[in-house]
Amino acid sequence: MTADAASVPTAADYPVLWPVPTRWADNDHYGHVNNVTYYSYFDTAVNAFLIHESGVDIRDLPAIGVVAETSCTYRRELSFPDALQIGLAVDRLGSSSITYSLAIFRVAGDGLDLAATGRFVHVYVDSETRRPVPIPDEIRIAVERLVRT
Repeated sequence: MTADAASVPTAADYPVLWPVPTRWADNDHYGHVNNVTYYSYFDTAVNAFLIHESGVDIRDLPAIGVVAETSCTYRRELSFPDALQIGLAVDRLGSSSITYSLAIFRVAGDGLDLAATGRFVHVYVDSETRRPVPIPDEIRIAVERLVRT
């Protein structure tokens, strides 16, 4: 295996795979999913996971996670009606921030084809003052199983 092949993540590298469908409106004029939509898939998967795992509406917490940093490396184009699985992992769980490692996989028969990898940093801030605060307990508990060891 080459060093380049070794660095390509697989679905097994992510503790959770979260389903996100493509939508008709995701395709651009060129017939594939527009690049900015990949960020929407990341955001949807992270927040849906947090709501599901925490059992609370995260919008009602006294602290909210704002995106302080994000990136995406595109590997393969997507198109509606592709079914997707978003890989979720946490590379760093700090006192007021979470660094997610993400991947978009296209369902291909019985397998998953890597379409993109990404990074998402949530910084938790007071919902009123927008000043950094500790990660709410509900969120910390929800993401602990995503932390890579």
